[in-house]
Amino acid sequence: QAQLVESGGGSVQAGGSLRLSCAASGDTSSSHCMGWFRQAPGKGREEVARINRDTVTFYADFVKGRFTISRDSAKNTLYLQMNSLNAEDTAMYYCATATPQDCALGLWSAPRLDWGQGTQVTVSS
Repeated sequence: QAQLVESGGGSVQAGGSLRLSCAASGDTSSSHCMGWFRQAPGKGREEVARINRDTVTFYADFVKGRFTISRDSAKNTLYLQMNSLNAEDTAMYYCATATPQDCALGLWSAPRLDWGQGTQVTVSS
């Protein structure tokens, strides 16, 4: 099981930028699929972006062109660069990871993932 710790959240004005980090430890591997989700108050959790090894495999339509997911495998750290933030981006952001086996099989569902505790992003308009 992997342990994930997010950081980098905060409050920013609309149009601003933040970079989230997710430090992974424990049962981690560069072959893990990793990704970012978010959950706004009163709403369900939604996937933001996903990366498999060094290949980005998913961006939600609402972040395309504004957010960039990346990873530093040597540091076991996942990043989410968020630009042109708007009030609708306000949410708790979580990173998640799947096992190499699940990743190879394309299994990416919430109950099978390891999760961090989240970091809050608040965008004021």
